[in-house]
Amino acid sequence: MFQPQNLREDQVLPVEGRSGDLTCKSQRLMLQVGLIHPASSGCYHLLPYTVRAMEKLVRMIDQEMQAIGGQKVNMPSLSPAELWRASNRWDLMGRELLRLRDRHGKEYCLGPTHEEAITALVASQKTLSYKQLPFLLYQVTRKFRDEPRPRFGLLRGREFYMKDMYTFDSSPEAARQTYSLVCDAYGSLFDRLGLRCVKVQADVGSIGGTMSHEFQLPVEIGEDRFAVCTSCSFSANVETLGSSQMNCPACQGPLTETKGIEVGHTFYLGTKYSSIFNAQFINIHGKPSLAEMGCYGLGVTRILAAAIEVLSTEDCIRWPSLLAPYQVCLIPPKKGSKEEAAAELTGQLYDHISEAVPQLRGEILLDDRTHLTIGNRLKDANKFGYPFVIIAGKRALEDPAHFEVWCQNTSEVVFLTKEAVIELLSHVQVV
Repeated sequence: MFQPQNLREDQVLPVEGRSGDLTCKSQRLMLQVGLIHPASSGCYHLLPYTVRAMEKLVRMIDQEMQAIGGQKVNMPSLSPAELWRASNRWDLMGRELLRLRDRHGKEYCLGPTHEEAITALVASQKTLSYKQLPFLLYQVTRKFRDEPRPRFGLLRGREFYMKDMYTFDSSPEAARQTYSLVCDAYGSLFDRLGLRCVKVQADVGSIGGTMSHEFQLPVEIGEDRFAVCTSCSFSANVETLGSSQMNCPACQGPLTETKGIEVGHTFYLGTKYSSIFNAQFINIHGKPSLAEMGCYGLGVTRILAAAIEVLSTEDCIRWPSLLAPYQVCLIPPKKGSKEEAAAELTGQLYDHISEAVPQLRGEILLDDRTHLTIGNRLKDANKFGYPFVIIAGKRALEDPAHFEVWCQNTSEVVFLTKEAVIELLSHVQVV
């Protein structure tokens, strides 16, 4: 219902503004196929296909975070001003904070991040013991930042989804081990998505702390610039290097500069926030001690858009296989065509796949717009980026019936019997 009326005309929605504003591939494609719809500057309606993809991404994030001991929480978006004043970030964040007052005159901000809130929460637990640490708490929620110039669709907006994790450890050594653990989990996530992600040294910025890394997807549209050494594993955001830095500080090898999209950021905070809010635990000697902290963010909606930016062609969306809203699209013949007799076979194939490949139940879409030709529906399916498109065409009338199978991520087209289709799909992984 939210799709533009004619995908094949490659028209973007006029409500988004002038065509010149659509400066990146992901924004243009997501508008064209009805994945997002502009609500206001920097804010988008996430439409059904996007929500399906995002829920899959969140499940993957849950798997990775819980595998390292993360526990999921959900904190309010409304954050009291006194928390932010205590950390001095009420003034430090400046206009980036979206601020408001309630009917009683109490001041709040719409949280762009939750260091203050989570530290105050942990500090309220007065009997925390070193035996309970490390403590890894995370959430996936809407975040708000008053961007001066929202652009690039979901890549830089004013309202977005983020996974933010906050960790509490008993010592600097333990905190650094946790830091490495979370960074490795981020690497595992991007490996599963099939996205090349570079971990680069970064500035701590307004978050603070003593160590920070960004996770960058190399892509030309990216607004960040980072340098990579061709001789060793060193990489860093150019902001952390001197303007005259031409060689790697680790091995003196040459540095190559690349543009990227930041999809994750990690910080070792030390006691920056635990000292402000008195987040303590009882140490092994029975004395109170400040918790060592880290914080870790993943841009959930940004990862979706960045993946589309990196993997797609100029005209067709390509998803990381695990995030595709639907894994399979079935296209029956056009009503009134010579192949119409194969229409019943398409419905039977749908049932057979659902029964024989249980992981694909709910992952199969039947394109029942049989007033359109197979060719027109194939163009739409190609644009949407379903990993597998299965067509009941002329060869479906053979004995045995053969279905035309388009494997979108490998650009392979094969003709398979029902049994061979099921064998092929039985290897498909879902989240």
